[in-house]
Amino acid sequence: MNTPTTPPNKPTGPILELPPGVEPEYVNLARIAHSPSDIVIDFAHLLPGEARAKIRSRVVMTPLSAKLLLRALTENIARYEAAYGEINIPVNSSLADNLFRPFQQPPDPPKE
Repeated sequence: MNTPTTPPNKPTGPILELPPGVEPEYVNLARIAHSPSDIVIDFAHLLPGEARAKIRSRVVMTPLSAKLLLRALTENIARYEAAYGEINIPVNSSLADNLFRPFQQPPDPPKE
């Protein structure tokens, strides 16, 4: 007697719960440091023209977890670019120079 075979359920991973009151943080700067056993990533928000940035979050993980995060970010950036187009990285200067150069006033509008 044949019974219908149902495909095995695909593993979905852990169910993540977001505690009440957790607010998202906008960051535009990350500082990365490491020891033999840990990778430390400090996320901060740097305002144009400011010399100091306030660290908003510090993430400490194992080197293996950091490498898996790198793989996940690489895959997600590839999907993003496939959907929305390539993310262009500025050339002829460092990324930090482009993102964190001193604040510049916009040019005055042309006078008539």
